[in-house]
Amino acid sequence: MTTLVWNLEENATRRHLLDEALLQLPEARRAQVRAAADAAGVPEGHHHDLGAVYATIDALDASERVKDDMRAIYRILAEAEATAHGCAVEETHFHEVGNGEALRNVAAICLAVEALDPDEIVATPVQTGRGTVTCAHGELPIPAPATAAIIARGIPTCERLLEGERCTPTSAAVILHFVGRYER
Repeated sequence: MTTLVWNLEENATRRHLLDEALLQLPEARRAQVRAAADAAGVPEGHHHDLGAVYATIDALDASERVKDDMRAIYRILAEAEATAHGCAVEETHFHEVGNGEALRNVAAICLAVEALDPDEIVATPVQTGRGTVTCAHGELPIPAPATAAIIARGIPTCERLLEGERCTPTSAAVILHFVGRYER
């Protein structure tokens, strides 16, 4: 049985999730996953609603498994944004989470998980951080409302909070989608 373990006690950003997954792969395979994410065809710029993000995902040069995982992650994000803004999922608009870099990071995480093909993914409780963060909506408390909405769906968090944003809406959506069990 293959288990992927994510230690999220100090950091739970999408970059950290990717690094944690890539470290489980042989070095040559890591380079292949990074190259595949870069070559998948994610355009620069913003993809402002779920339909535009889905269209971008559908056009990627990636397996259906990777595309399904990406669509599920962005659906979780859209639901959280809808909760945070009091609107329908179809009316949500992505800002930072819909840009090319975020989509490439999510693609890379999904590609790494596909390459590892773990039987389960286990994580520690998640470090959300504390303080405030400046984003497209101005200054928000940490965790940001969309992050908090995703965490409320069953992600355990650390009691000891570190300064700064340690878990973003995107990383919370990745965690909710992939993690099957949490351990201290």
